[in-house]
Amino acid sequence: MVFEPRAFLKDLFFAAVKAADPYEAIVRHLPQPPKGRTIIIGAGKASSQMAEAFERAWAHPLEGLVVARHGPVAACERIKVIQSAHPVPDVAGLEASQALMASLEGLTKDDLVIALISGGGSSLLPAPPAGFELADEILLNKALLASGAPISAMNVVRKHFSRIKGGRLAALAHPARVVSLVVSDVPGDNPAFVASGPTVPDEGSAQDAIRAIRDYRIDLPERMVESISHATAPMPGDNVFARNEVHVIASSRVSLEAAAELARQRGVHPLILSDSIEGEAKDIGRMHAALAREFASSAAFKKPMVLLSGGETTVTIGNGGYGKGGRNTEFLLSAALDLQDVAGVTGLAADTDGIDGSETNAGAFCDGGSIARILAAGGEARKFLSGHDAWSAFDLAGDLFVSGPTGTNVNDFRAFFVG
Repeated sequence: MVFEPRAFLKDLFFAAVKAADPYEAIVRHLPQPPKGRTIIIGAGKASSQMAEAFERAWAHPLEGLVVARHGPVAACERIKVIQSAHPVPDVAGLEASQALMASLEGLTKDDLVIALISGGGSSLLPAPPAGFELADEILLNKALLASGAPISAMNVVRKHFSRIKGGRLAALAHPARVVSLVVSDVPGDNPAFVASGPTVPDEGSAQDAIRAIRDYRIDLPERMVESISHATAPMPGDNVFARNEVHVIASSRVSLEAAAELARQRGVHPLILSDSIEGEAKDIGRMHAALAREFASSAAFKKPMVLLSGGETTVTIGNGGYGKGGRNTEFLLSAALDLQDVAGVTGLAADTDGIDGSETNAGAFCDGGSIARILAAGGEARKFLSGHDAWSAFDLAGDLFVSGPTGTNVNDFRAFFVG
């Protein structure tokens, strides 16, 4: 039997994605049908797939709408799918937010609201506070993406500059019961951080938001900072949330365990490093490369083996500008630079939603020859890295990984095979 590392890593990726299948996850968390209406709301990269899965699983009347990113979506019969932009908000997102809020008007205690929430909902649901416009939320979003701040810091800022985030959408549904089914793409699986928690409040305060703006040097106009400093958000103990439930139905940990089990079946020893790694993508890439080199060179470790990790890295945009790519390709290009000429190591880094950054690839592969292939094709890897243009580097090398949209989103998937 010929062992092909890239095919093996690709199989692990799809095993991880399958473990986060919306239908199987939703079936395990179906609530009892209500006396009144069942209203479906939702937002995120996986929202249309979650909505289609809920339609199949729910044998009772329902109505509602969800917001997905522009591009292919699942076909729903009873739930309307609205599309808006990611990662930078657009007018369609503003209109979608208004439609979601309007759908919750006039509900009673006999009604049930099912919220289908997945990663990416923060940009899909712009709803700036009174006195501000969409352009202001776009500016905020771009500043956050460029800051390198972790998702927890980004979300505490976002929820203090919104009429829909930080539990506000669920508050509008009161006195109806709200059940949130969340596909987590955040380290630690705190549901209040997924899509900035439109139906899940958290304890973060305006002071926390201002601290994040200061600590991560998030460049915002003074007028916006002043508004955030005086904003109030609903707290988890508020009476409007007394009947609500929140369930994380899929997560990075479950997906990594599924990939590890497939590796065992293939005779490869898996080692899960963590499901919640955060930090600068290029730094985390070097850390993974160092571990892969150590395991490859030492006879103390059983091989073949595969190192697995999840979480969400960040990319801080420097003066070098911003090219094509995403955090997974930037992570991998940094790792590849430290794995030059290292034999027996092959890596894959990809976003489980099938899209890394703004292009059509989920991520990329690398090995000891990646940097040489980039150079042979006329590129300079370090220049691509400094310009945040890892997509172009791996495109030159022929190392891009394209999975197509997966219908789920449980954060980044990283795997290094060591033979």
